[in-house]
Amino acid sequence: MLIHSASQLLTLYGGTQRGKKLGELGIISNGALLFRGEKIQAVGTTKELLSAFPKEELFDARGCVVMPGFVDAHTHLVWAGDRAAEFKMRQKGKSYMEILAAGGGILSTVRTTRIAEPTELKAQTRQRAREIFRYGTTTAEAKSGYGLQLSTELRLLEVLVQLDAEMPLQIVPTFLGAHTIPEEFKENPQAYTDLVCEQMLPAVKDWWQSHVPNLVLPFVDVFCEQGVFNLSQSRQILAKAKKLGFPLKIHADEFENLGGAKLAAELGAVSADHLVKTSNSDILALAASDTVAVGLPCTPFGLGEKDYTPAKKILSAEGLLALGSDLNPGTAWCGNMQFVIALACRTMGLTTAQAIAASTINAAAAISLQDQIGSLEKGKQADLLILNVGDYRNLGYRFGMNLVRAVIKKGKLYDFK
Repeated sequence: MLIHSASQLLTLYGGTQRGKKLGELGIISNGALLFRGEKIQAVGTTKELLSAFPKEELFDARGCVVMPGFVDAHTHLVWAGDRAAEFKMRQKGKSYMEILAAGGGILSTVRTTRIAEPTELKAQTRQRAREIFRYGTTTAEAKSGYGLQLSTELRLLEVLVQLDAEMPLQIVPTFLGAHTIPEEFKENPQAYTDLVCEQMLPAVKDWWQSHVPNLVLPFVDVFCEQGVFNLSQSRQILAKAKKLGFPLKIHADEFENLGGAKLAAELGAVSADHLVKTSNSDILALAASDTVAVGLPCTPFGLGEKDYTPAKKILSAEGLLALGSDLNPGTAWCGNMQFVIALACRTMGLTTAQAIAASTINAAAAISLQDQIGSLEKGKQADLLILNVGDYRNLGYRFGMNLVRAVIKKGKLYDFK
C-alpha cells in the first residue's frame, strides 16, 4: 500500500535522539510512504512515490499527519479489579506509601489478581490492550508484578504472551516479581528478595525458554524505593537477573532518591523509569550511559503531586529521554499516549516535537527495539498512525480527545473513521 498526500510525514529518521537533539521529527511535507507486507519499502514526497510506484494500492491521507505508532515504554497492563476506593483515601490526604504500608495499593491488586479466573484476567487485560491500540499505541512494554508468587507471576506472563500473539498490539513483557514485598513476607523482606533471586528468576527463565523459545528473555524490573526494595536488595535482584541473561529495568526515584538510577547505569540496564527525585549526580551517571531515562507524567498527575521527571536537566546533561504511560490500577489508569504527550509538554517542559520523539524512537530504545520500530524508514516495521489533524503540534495542544484516524500495524490497516 502507498499512503500519500500526508500534510506532514514525521519520519523521525536517524536513530535515537540524545540531549539537545531530541525533537528532530524529519518532516516531509506532502509526504508519502510505501510498505509491502510488514516492512516499509520507501519514504518520500507524494510526487516522488506516485511516480516511482504507479501500480500500488493507494491510501489517501487527505492532508492528515502520518507518523510512527506510539511506543509505550512502561505499562502494568495485566491485572484484575480496580482501586477506586483508594482514590477516595488519597483525596482525604493519605499518601501512596501510607496506603501501601497499610496493606493497600499494589497489595490490594495482588489479592484480587491472585484469585482471578484466568479467562477473566485475560478478558480484562484484552480490553485495556484494545483501548490503548485505538489511541495509537502500536507497541507496549507490559509488566507482571501483581502476583508476587511464582504461579501467579507465570500466569501473568502467559496472558501477555497470548495477547501478543492474538492481538495487533505488540506486547513486550517484563517480569516484575520484585514489585513490592508480599504480605506473607512483611516481617522478612530479605527472605522475599532471596526467593526472587534463588527461585523465581531461574524458574521464569526455564518457563520462558520452554514456552516461548522463539522470543528473547523478558526484561526484569525491580521497584527500588524506601519501604519496598532498598538499594542493596535491588542490586542483588538485578545482578542475579543479569547473570541469568535477562535484560534489566528499574523503577527508581519515584518518591525518594536512593541511587537506583546510578545503579541502572552501572549495571547496564536498558532503562530507569519514574526518576522524579533523581539527584544531579545520578542524572549525570545516566547521561554518561546508554540507559534510557523514562518519564511517566501520568503518575504524579494521578497522585496530585507537584514534582515531575526533570526532563530539562536530563536533556542538558545529554541524556536519552523517553516517555511511557505507567498504565496501572492505582495511580495512573491511563494508557493514552496522546495525553502523555500533552501532559509532558505542560509539566516536564518538553516541546511537542520533543515529546513525540520521546514517545516513538526513544521509547523504542527503552525496550531495545529502536532498530525495528519508532521511526518511518526503509526496512523498518510498518507501524504508523494517520491522525485527524494536519499539524503535529495538535498532539501537544489538544488533550483528552482521540486524534487517531487509522493505525497500521505490521502492514495491516485498522481504519477507525
